[in-house]
Amino acid sequence: MQQSGVPGSRGCALCPLLGVLFFQGVYVIFSLEIKADAHVRGYVGENIKLRCTFKSSSSITDKLTIDWTYRPPSSSRTESIFHYQSFQYPTTAGTFRDRISWVGDVYKGDASISISNPTMKDNGTFSCAVKNPPDVHHNIPATELTVTERGFGTMLSSVALLSILVFIPSTVVVILLLVRMGRKSAGLKKRSKSGYKKSSIEVSDDTDQEGDDCMAKLCVRCAECVGLSWSLLCTYC
Repeated sequence: MQQSGVPGSRGCALCPLLGVLFFQGVYVIFSLEIKADAHVRGYVGENIKLRCTFKSSSSITDKLTIDWTYRPPSSSRTESIFHYQSFQYPTTAGTFRDRISWVGDVYKGDASISISNPTMKDNGTFSCAVKNPPDVHHNIPATELTVTERGFGTMLSSVALLSILVFIPSTVVVILLLVRMGRKSAGLKKRSKSGYKKSSIEVSDDTDQEGDDCMAKLCVRCAECVGLSWSLLCTYC
């Protein structure tokens, strides 16, 4: 009785341990994590990249598959827009026909795609699913895409760039030229009030007046550039 009871008790004691090891083994084998941007904003006519990355505990093989699906706003209907298995298979039907491109690299854990010529009709939810047997159980992240026309905020950024490249340098040049011309003019007035005769060297310096005229013309040109930049700013605004 005692001998038969001891083996049985040992077996019951090992069962929980074996069960934990078993479930831990399953967890490790089927470990697949996928990440994607929760929100993506794009503009009409400008290519949009939908990022999707994954990490798998198994080596990449030709059994790996990637599927992208699309769901319109306020709808439960989904449609397949891209499939990958050793080669990319973008959809050949629907609104995304000939507009989906593969930009990922499975060996780097990248399952991203790109949408060309997007419109506001492309707004909706995009989902990225990856399977790499035996890693098949995973989360399916969703990306909300919002496509809009470029508006006032974009124009403001263009105006800021224009100000940096044109307006500010031109203004600095004009200020420096005006300061230099002002100093020379003040020196000439001081000499004229003193009433002394010019030396031969000072007379020769009068030829520099032509250089001052060139500087004055350059100053006018820079002022015109400043005026042009202001008019462009007003046009954008």
